[in-house]
Amino acid sequence: MPIDYPSMKASDLIRILRGLGYEIDRAKGSHKRMKAKGRPPLTFAFHDGQNVPPGLVKKILTKDIGLSEEDIRDILGQK
Repeated sequence: MPIDYPSMKASDLIRILRGLGYEIDRAKGSHKRMKAKGRPPLTFAFHDGQNVPPGLVKKILTKDIGLSEEDIRDILGQK
C-alpha cells in the first residue's frame, strides 16, 4: 500500500526534522537552513500560516533526506 503523505504546517515539518536530528543552522527572511550530523542539509521557506503540500513533504523525506519507506511510515504513524 502506498504511503499517504499529508499536507502539514511548516512547524510540524520542523518538529519531524528535529526528531531526525536536524537543527536550524541559520535563517534569512522566511528561509531556514537546517543541518544534522550524517544527513544532508536542507533549506526551505517557513510560512507557518500555510500548509506544506504533500508533494513537498514527500520530496523532503524521500529525496532530500533519503529515508526508507519503513522510516517514513513510522514518522507519519502509518502501518
